[in-house]
Amino acid sequence: MSRGISTCSVDDLVRARGLEGVSKSQVSRLCAEIDERVGGFLCRPIEGDWPYLWLDATYVKVREAGRIVTIAVGVNGDGRREVLGMAVGASEAETSWLDFLRSLARRGLRGVKLVISDAHEGLKAAVTKVLRAIWQRCRVHFGRTALAHAGKTQRRIVSAWIGTAYAQEDAAAAHTQWRTVADQLRPKVPKLAALMDAAEEDVLAYMRFPAAHRAWATQRARYMTPETIGTISGTAPVSLPALAS
Repeated sequence: MSRGISTCSVDDLVRARGLEGVSKSQVSRLCAEIDERVGGFLCRPIEGDWPYLWLDATYVKVREAGRIVTIAVGVNGDGRREVLGMAVGASEAETSWLDFLRSLARRGLRGVKLVISDAHEGLKAAVTKVLRAIWQRCRVHFGRTALAHAGKTQRRIVSAWIGTAYAQEDAAAAHTQWRTVADQLRPKVPKLAALMDAAEEDVLAYMRFPAAHRAWATQRARYMTPETIGTISGTAPVSLPALAS
């Protein structure tokens, strides 16, 4: 994981922490220790059920072209959020996602009820083949796509209108409101209305779950960023009511 980091980069990091500079041999030793610890973390057994799973990928610029970092974050039955896995690959093709999800399954991932991600076709296909869980289209990603169809002066009101569907107390009301909003937008923004028609079931999939659990379906994008990914594991658990099997 730490290969390709220059001595200068590590030296700058060490100095930023108020320590003395490091030699090339010290950098090599530090990187070897980091690789060992990261490898142990990423290969550890996954124990217990993880009903909610977020999947995402981000492009990282490295020396040898670019690399795609795939990440899995789960919430277990006690409400504990944890990074379950991470891998580096050359693309987001279905084969890459299949390999990643199968590696999680081999380590013990089980009990997944809802998978939240963007609408990448390869990822969706891999989820169906490996996890057989309900797929939820990330609301944040959908929102960005939806607002791209609206003019700059319309985006705030469009976002508020779509949000009224998310605010409903049950699935039936959410679907009714979703269709009402789509119909209101159809005369002036037909492409957005068509997008809402096509995405309705996927974006509102989380409404099938208990109200106390639904917040987990909307938080994925907040945590799946390079700046915050390192702070996820170890956070205090949030009490969740039992989820019916």
